Formats: sequence, C-alpha cells, structure tokens
Amino acid sequence: MEFGGHVFSVDLLERNGAKGRGLITSVAAGNDVILIGTSKGWIIRHDFGVGDSYDLDFSSGRGGDQPVHRVFVDSGGSHCIANILHSTGAETYYIHAKWTRPKVLSRLKGLVVNAVAWNRQHITEASTREVLLGTENGQLYELSVDEVEKKEKYVKFLFELSELTESIMGLQMETASFTNGTRYYVMAVTPTRLYHFTGIGALDTVFASYSARAVHFMELPGEIQNSELHFFIKQRRAKHFAWLSGAGIYHGDLNFGAQHSSSNGDENFIENKGLLNYEKLGEALKPKSLAVSEFHFLLLTGDKVKVVNRISQQIVEELKFDHSPDLASKGIIGLCSDATAGLFYAYDDNSVFQVSVQDEGRDMWKVYLDMKEFAAALAHCRSPLQRDQVYLIQADAAFSAKDFYRAASFYAKVNYILSFEEISLKFISIAEQDALRTYLLRKLDNLTRDDMCQITMISTWITELYLDKINRLLLEDDSTSVENATLASRTVEYQSVIKEFRAFLSDSKDVLDQATTMKLLESYGRVDELVFFASLKDQYEIVIHHYIQQGETKKALEVLQKPNVHVDLQYKFAPDLIMLDAYETVESWMVTDKLNPRKLIPAMMRYASEPHAKNETHEVIKYLEYCVHHLHNEDPGVHNLLLSLYANQEDDSALLRFLQCKFGKGRVDGPEFFYDPKYALRLCLKEKRMRACVHIYSMMSMHEEAVALAFQVDPELAMAEADKVEDDEDLRKKLWLMVAKHVIQLEKGAKRENIRKAIAFLKETDGLLKIEDILPFFPDFALIDDFREAICSSLEDYNKQIELLKQEMDDATHGADNIRSDITALAQRYVVVERDEVCGVCKLKILSTGGAHQVGRGYMPIGKLTPFFVFPCGHSFHSQCLIAHVTTCTSQSHAEYILDLQKQLSLLGGKGTKDSSAGTSDDSITRTSADKLRSQLDDAVASECPFCGELMIKEISKPFIAPEEVVDQMASWQIKPQAATQKILQMTM
Repeated sequence: MEFGGHVFSVDLLERNGAKGRGLITSVAAGNDVILIGTSKGWIIRHDFGVGDSYDLDFSSGRGGDQPVHRVFVDSGGSHCIANILHSTGAETYYIHAKWTRPKVLSRLKGLVVNAVAWNRQHITEASTREVLLGTENGQLYELSVDEVEKKEKYVKFLFELSELTESIMGLQMETASFTNGTRYYVMAVTPTRLYHFTGIGALDTVFASYSARAVHFMELPGEIQNSELHFFIKQRRAKHFAWLSGAGIYHGDLNFGAQHSSSNGDENFIENKGLLNYEKLGEALKPKSLAVSEFHFLLLTGDKVKVVNRISQQIVEELKFDHSPDLASKGIIGLCSDATAGLFYAYDDNSVFQVSVQDEGRDMWKVYLDMKEFAAALAHCRSPLQRDQVYLIQADAAFSAKDFYRAASFYAKVNYILSFEEISLKFISIAEQDALRTYLLRKLDNLTRDDMCQITMISTWITELYLDKINRLLLEDDSTSVENATLASRTVEYQSVIKEFRAFLSDSKDVLDQATTMKLLESYGRVDELVFFASLKDQYEIVIHHYIQQGETKKALEVLQKPNVHVDLQYKFAPDLIMLDAYETVESWMVTDKLNPRKLIPAMMRYASEPHAKNETHEVIKYLEYCVHHLHNEDPGVHNLLLSLYANQEDDSALLRFLQCKFGKGRVDGPEFFYDPKYALRLCLKEKRMRACVHIYSMMSMHEEAVALAFQVDPELAMAEADKVEDDEDLRKKLWLMVAKHVIQLEKGAKRENIRKAIAFLKETDGLLKIEDILPFFPDFALIDDFREAICSSLEDYNKQIELLKQEMDDATHGADNIRSDITALAQRYVVVERDEVCGVCKLKILSTGGAHQVGRGYMPIGKLTPFFVFPCGHSFHSQCLIAHVTTCTSQSHAEYILDLQKQLSLLGGKGTKDSSAGTSDDSITRTSADKLRSQLDDAVASECPFCGELMIKEISKPFIAPEEVVDQMASWQIKPQAATQKILQMTM
C-alpha cells in the first residue's frame, strides 16, 4: 500500500511535565485541556485553549508518595475526577475547572476507581449529570456533582460483578432518546470480559433490571497488563469501539438507533464485529495501551506506537519518541486521547508527547479498493482520478470475467485514465456490439450539456447500433433452422429492442441531428421508427403522409388535432382524408373551431363530385350545415356550395328550407342571406327547381317574374306570391290581375261556370279587384246577365263609399264652424293686470313708466306704460325682459332668428323716420311689413310662458348661467359680445 505521506506525527509537548512533583502516573485530556497526575499526589492542569496552567495538591498535606492512580476529565474539559492512593486507603476527588481546591467524595472512600464514563449528551459546564464509576473490586457506582453546590448530589451503588469478580478496567456510556424515554447503553471491560448493559429509564432502574436477567458479555481469555475500552467520538456521538484484551483488539461499529435484539432480549447495538490478533502485527509483546482514531488503532508496544489501519488491519506507521537521556530506558507509559480536539497524547515518567493526525482518511479509498470493497472506496474518493481508478479496476475485472454489460457500465464512468476511443476499441475488437451500445448509453448519462457535440455524435452512433441490432434480429428470425422456442425468444427480444430504441429516440430527440437520423432510419428501411422520430421532431407532415398511405385515417386525424400542429396541414391533407373516410374526417373538422371552411372547399367539392348512394349521408352537407347553423359562418362561398349541393338532390325540401332561412337575422342592417342570389337563380333554373326559383324571384323583389313562373308550378303558389306584396298597392293589384287573367284563361268549361269561378276569385282578393277589373279578360260574346250579381254587388259597394264620403264632408263642415267660434271667442279674451304685478325677469312693476324701460322699436306706446306680455298662466314680463330672457335660454338657432327679426324691425323703423314725405303707398307697405315682422317676433318670443312651457323643462338639464355670462354665451354663437349686447338694448328701447 502506498500512501501520500505520514498521517500521524509526534511532537514533544512538555519535557518536564511533572514539574518536580514526582513522576507522571496518569494523563487525561479533553477540549485542549490536559491533566497530569503525579506520584506525589499532584495534578497539573494545562489549558492550551486559554494558555493557562496551574497545579493542584490532592495529597492533603501528607508526606511521602501519594500517587495519582487515575485522573479523568470530561470531553468539555470542565469536570475532573481523580483517584489518589493514600497510605490509609484510596480517596476519590472531584474538581471543577473554576475551582482552586479539590472536593473529596467521601461516599467513595476506600474505593479504587479504574474507569469513569461521562454522559456526553447531557453533561453541562455546571453539572456532571450521570457519571459511571468502575472500581477495582468489580463494582459500578453512579455519581452526580453540581458545580454550584460544590458537593456530590448523590452517589449510588448500581451493580457488582458476582459471577467472576474482576477489576473493571474500562467504562463507556452512551444515550439515545426515544419516544418512551432515554435509553442507556453501557459497556464495561475487565481483563477477560466485555459486558453490555442497556435499558430505558434511570441508570439505577436499568442496572436493577439485571437482578432478574443475565448480563450479556463477550469473553476473550488471555492475560494482558492493562485492559482498556475506547469509543471513537464524532460530533458527540460514538461511532465505533475498541477493546484491548489479552486475545487481541476486539472492535466493531456502534449503532445506537438500531433495534437488533440478542438472544437474551437485550438490544444488540454492535455491528461489524471483528478481532485483530496480535500475532498478525508481528509482535511478541502485547500492547500496553490503546488509542482509537476514525480509521486507525494506536498501539503502545514497548517504546513505540504502532499505527494499525482498522479496516485493512495492517501497520501503516510506527511512531518513535524523543525521550530525555536519563529516562529513555523506562519508555512510554500510556496513551490518551482528546476526542474534542482530535489529538492524542503519549507520556512517560516525566514527558508528555502530542500525536497529531493530518487527514487520516485521505488514503482510505485505496485501503477499501485493495480489499475489493468498491462502494466504500468510492465513498472515500476525493478526486475524479481516484474514482477513475476504482471504476477501472471494477471494469477490468468484469471484462476479464466476460461480463461485458457490467464492464461497459463501469468503463462509462472512467473519464481520465482511459480515453473514449481506447474503451470503444476494447468492445469492437471482440465484436461485442451490444456491450458497446451499453457503454455508449452509459457514457451519455455521464456527459453534461457542455459536451453537446460529443453527445450528438455518440447518440448518432447509438442509433446506428440499434438499427444494426434490429436488422440482425430480423435476419436471424428469417433463418429456417431456428427452433420454435428460440424464435419465440428472439421475437420477444426484437420487441424489447424496438421498445428500447424508441425510448432512446424519445430521450435523445433534442440532441440528435434531424436530417442525419432520418436518413439513417430511411436507409435501414425502418419506416415506423422514421414516423415515430418525425413525430418527436414535430415533422407532422411526414407522419400524416405515412398514415394516409397506410389508410389509417383515424391516426392521421389524431395527429392533426394536436395543439402544436399547424392548421395549414388540415387544408393540405383534407382532400385525401375525406376520400379515405368522409365520416371520421368531417367529425374531426366539427370538433375544432380553428378551421376556415372556405379553405376546405376544394376537398369538399372533390368529395361531392364522386357518386354517392341514395340513402348515404352526405358528409359535406352535414359539415356545411354545421358551419352555417352552429358556427354562424357568413362566407358566401360556403353558402353557395351548400346551396349547390341542395340543388343537386332529388328532394328540394332542404333547398327550400335553406332559401327561406334568414341567416342574418338579429344583425343591425345585416343581410338576410349570404349566398349569391343571382348564382342561386341560375343554378335552380339549370336544375329546374322551379319552386326555388319562384322564392328567389320574390326575394329579389321581382314579383311579376315570380308570379309568372309560379303559374308553371302551382296557381296556389302564384296567389301566395301575389299576396306577399303589401306596401305597394298598385303592384299588388297588378299581380292579382295577372293571377286573375291566368285563372280565367284556364277555365275552358261552360260560360256560367267560368263566370262563377271568376266571381269566387274576386272574393279571395279581399276587395282588391272589382268586377270591372276582370271584365276585359272575358271573351266579347259573354252576356251581361251572367255578371248581374257581381255588378250589383259592386254598385252597392260604390254607393256605400259615396255615403261615407258625404258623412266625412259633413263632419269637416261642422269642425270648421267650431273653429270659427273659437277664434271669435279668443279675440274677445282679456286679462286683468294688478297694480302690484311684477315682471318675472327684472322683478319691477309691470305697470311702470319711463326709466330704463322705454318703448322698444316696433311697439306702439300706450300712454307712458312700458310694453309687456301677460300669459294665461298669470306670469307677466316686460317685452324687453322677455326677449332678453328667451334669447339667453333658447337654442342658438332660435336666438339668432329672434335677433334677425329685431334687426329687420329696426331697419323698417329707420326708414319711416328718415323720409316723412314719402307717399302713402310706401308707408302702408312699411307698416304692413312691420306688422308681419312684429307678429313673427311675438310668435318667436311669446308663443308660451318661459316659466311654464317647454323652455323651462329644457332648462332643467342645463347648467345655470348668470346674467353676466350672457355675453360669453353670445360669443359662443360667433357674435361679438359688445355688439350683441348693444344691439339688444337698442332694439328693445
């Protein structure tokens, strides 16, 4: 085994560790704290964490040698227990890191303590919690000390070895929490036995349970100078143990969470047990002391420490110590470990040495590899090159054993030691194509997206290997010498390879070159796989074309219905699909709403051009009806095609229903139909669908043509068409005359019967036609006596009409008389105006004179009163106030009209004042014009009360405008405000 350098190193820590207090008898360490016990009852404490050191005297002032038998310290370096051998007997002391004087544990007086086990999971700096002590006479005690109280809380006797009384030389304790409480695990060793104790509850309860059951132990006979028990601690949890016994080093892994029960009912928490025989180490002497690291045992043999790999059980190093010359002959006394700091210490009579560990797991991968434990080796590899070596050894072993598939899997994980080409040639040279394919597949799994070029090439190679494998299987199946059983197995293999190949294509569709792969598939004649790959690459045109060639309409339609298939493929393959299976194709069209029916017209016309059975459902008609009635399609091409298909059917009922449908109903200003009526008329004439032609003529308002054509079908139809015209009385009469003429000309029987039918026809027209209208249609030799009844009836009708007209004239005359009376009464109507009556606008008295209210032009003064208006409702207004108010509140056009009238009156008044010598004739004309304008002005201003009439109602919805804003409103009428205001005042004065 080759290693990359020394893992363990030795350094002298203290040359004069006892400091003149005798010789070193015991050493303990924890958390960078070292306690050194001397032969004169002193303990020297070194705290390397804080750089402190002090001496403690445990001899109690006694003279002579008071050797420290054992010193113990917890993993945190806070609690210390020391056993001192006095001349009067042994004493056990406790001291805390903060104390300067030790405390004797009086209840343990006389007991020689060889071993102490700390409760690592629950111990604190202030309290030791449960502590186990093992004595020289094979007894176990429980102790608990509180730093604050500075005395033991309790000391309990727990157990005594009664079957074979031996000294307890080593003691370890571990705890684990479960739902039903805390479980304790205790291991104790004597020179020949390893005892196991376990149970749930307090320690005294656990050991009390062994009074009724046997103690589980492992016995290894053999003599040894000092039996020891050590746990390797990692993250405050014991991982494995080692027992230095007379027969060898008994060791194993610890699993305190496992629930493995032994034969006696105890929980067995030891796994992977083993015994390292001393003879294997090549030493005649048995070790004096033992220390345990993660992967090694440190064995003190003679004056050297041998480092033994715990896994391979091989000596990997030997540590030598630099003793002082006067003490070199005595050698190393013992070893101890600091689990917290990860250090080991060795000591002789006067010196302390530190054994450091530097990355002891760095070569463990090679240890496991030499032992063929490949999984463990991989777990301890720290570089890709190390992992390559592990994989390569496994691959070579499998290749040598001709397990080529397994070898391929391992070779695929090798990235550095062997090249891709070298490994590939290994399989090619022995013609192992299947193993090569496996290697390539596994190699793909180990490549990253950064190696895209290599991924594509390898994937293409794998594709060709699959195709070659499929062809070889087909060739073997074609061999006539193959037995039935072999043929069946090869068929299963063939199907399996096909399935595997398709899965590979599906997984590699994004890395395979599309053109190269499809060319490969085509060259090997694998049409099904070609279609499969094309589907994966969204080459749906190839897939659909293949299915159509195979006549598999449903599969082709399923592809077309996929969401990512372009709709243009629907139109491209529609002609072929509808000819293969019209029903399935149309059903597929009807379940999607993304098709444009107009683009399907070529396919539908191709289908319609083929002959069909009489009772066969016309699928194109079904689809077009769906488009028209359900999708509300408005395309004229679709409607024209449906109409043409209806016209080609023997039964014209569907055609007539289609023509009568108003497809645009409900649309504002929309057409009632979307087909071309001219095309429909030509088509129906060609196919001799006369009833349809009559309907089209009528729909096109060609009623005369409709009635004329209807005579060829059914006279009743002609009458119905004539009766459709309602808004044009003359046309309706003309149409009925056409019908009458046709009816009379059809009657070729006796004259009286002919006349009787003609008179009966008159009754059907509801009085539209009279006897005199149809007389010209009769022959000249017809006798008047035959029409006597009809003529008399007509004369009676005329007489009734004359009487009705007379009555209407009388009513009109009476109404005119009433109007004259009302006019006379209105001329004599008057209203009384009270003296205090005020104007509704300016709030000044109506009967005021002078001042601001002067007589406006166009009005005759009455005394000195200002002109005013009085309305029947009682409201009164000065004339100028009323004009201003109405002009402000009314519409723009009305206001402009009022202003224009005012302007014209003003101009007429000016003319009358300029030339008083004008003739009487001109004055008369001027007064007449002024009276007419004044009447128009009165009608425009005073037609209704502005407070009670329509003007007030309209003002409710308008915003309020103050009088000072009138000018602004005038500006909005495009009239200059000053000119408008001045003009109003001038005209109203």
